[in-house]
Amino acid sequence: MKKIREVIRLKVDSNLSNRKISEALKVSRPVVTKIIKTYVDSKLSASRIYEMSNTELEGIFFAKKDEGSSANKLIKNFPAYAIELKKKGVTLQLLWEEYIEKNPDGLRSSQFNYHFHKWKQDEKLSMHIEHKTGDKMYIDYTGHKLSYIDKNTGNIVSTEVYVAILPASQLTYVEASVSQKQEDFMRSTERALWYFGGVPSALVPDNLKSGVIKANIYEPEINKLFADFADHYRTVVVPARSRKPKDKAHVENAVKISYRRIFAPLRNKTFYSLEELNNAIKEKLEIHNNKKLSKMEVSRRELFEEVEKQALRPLPNNKYPLRYIEDCRVAFNYHVELKKDHHYYSVPYILRGKQVKVIYDERNVSIYHDNIRVVQYKRSVLAHKYTTTREHMPEKHRYNEDWSPEKFKWWAGNIGKHTKWAISYILDTKRYPEQGFKSCLGILNKAKTYGNDLLELACRNACNIERINYTYISDEISRIKKQYDEEIEDKQPSLLPEIHKNIRGKENYK
Repeated sequence: MKKIREVIRLKVDSNLSNRKISEALKVSRPVVTKIIKTYVDSKLSASRIYEMSNTELEGIFFAKKDEGSSANKLIKNFPAYAIELKKKGVTLQLLWEEYIEKNPDGLRSSQFNYHFHKWKQDEKLSMHIEHKTGDKMYIDYTGHKLSYIDKNTGNIVSTEVYVAILPASQLTYVEASVSQKQEDFMRSTERALWYFGGVPSALVPDNLKSGVIKANIYEPEINKLFADFADHYRTVVVPARSRKPKDKAHVENAVKISYRRIFAPLRNKTFYSLEELNNAIKEKLEIHNNKKLSKMEVSRRELFEEVEKQALRPLPNNKYPLRYIEDCRVAFNYHVELKKDHHYYSVPYILRGKQVKVIYDERNVSIYHDNIRVVQYKRSVLAHKYTTTREHMPEKHRYNEDWSPEKFKWWAGNIGKHTKWAISYILDTKRYPEQGFKSCLGILNKAKTYGNDLLELACRNACNIERINYTYISDEISRIKKQYDEEIEDKQPSLLPEIHKNIRGKENYK
């Protein structure tokens, strides 16, 4: 069928002679002549010939063989068999048993298998026949990009193009996105799942950094956030193996088709927003998904509705609340810092010094230890503030016998009155004194680096302008030390006096 299309293309587009076409395609001249004659007699346009399925083309260019033969009768059932094979538990042996029950004089099992595999091989249908429904969703980005013009700046904005495919039905999802970064990647994957209306057993990304931190044939390291996303949708992430092209043949084929069915038709059109571009992509995508598959006599959408939709797991009630994950250690004051906001949250004091995992989204902050959620808070974005649960504190609001408000004040008093005043202010203005332990410890430890005098001076300046906190005092003591060093350098005396009777003047060198 491919040769027929090539003969017609060379004749129509290039106007080559039958002899040159024969030489170019390694086809005998009588066969080329017959194809051209049949094409002319059919009164069909070349574009119509290119769009026809192989079955339709075969019916025009070749005389039908014995319609009554068992093989030809069987072949007509193969598209339906291909669909049945996608269903769970259905095998070729089962289909033959059902066939022979209805046709006792039909082909034996070996002949049945031979004709089916030959039909499948001829049309390269193995990719969509052998995959079970609802099993996997393959994910990748196209190598080429689409673009739109920013209305405000007039600049051309390049976009990434995300592609996802269900290999059993070949139903495809395509969209343009701002980037391949984690949030964009996960939201594109989420929109693909909702477009398909269900969740497959596994997501298969092509080792994208947004989904896979480290590729490994045995134990790939999955991005924690993407793993959490998969858990929300009750599926798993199974990255395609590196340098194993068969693992990603389905999505790579979808990428190639998207170039023909989406990129090419949109190449001369101008868009002024990402939304406008995606609307155009959606329109072309629907045409692609509703186009009949070669020799399957069914479209991707019809095949999906018939055999794959019910095999997908149901979507959750709510979309994934984009969560971020941080690993950190509980401080000695039994608080955990959310580095994004520089806000502190308490955990039970027995976890001090332990490793915990902080998972947070736009609204909530959850803290886990040993895979068990210890506590959850409403998220606060107030920097350098504390959210503390009273039950997390030890008795008498103390960290342990080594640390207490009295000990911090005593330590500060040994340095100077202004240092003691600053430390007392920090401890007394907290709802719970332990919330200020970390700041106090940081301030008092500055004396080890800069000395008591400089710390006292920095605390005096902080008290004078009422900016009593660790950050200001730390910056102030650094500034004072720098200024002090510069003044010392300027006052460094010369090793020799400017005038001395033993020093020769310039006149001695004339």
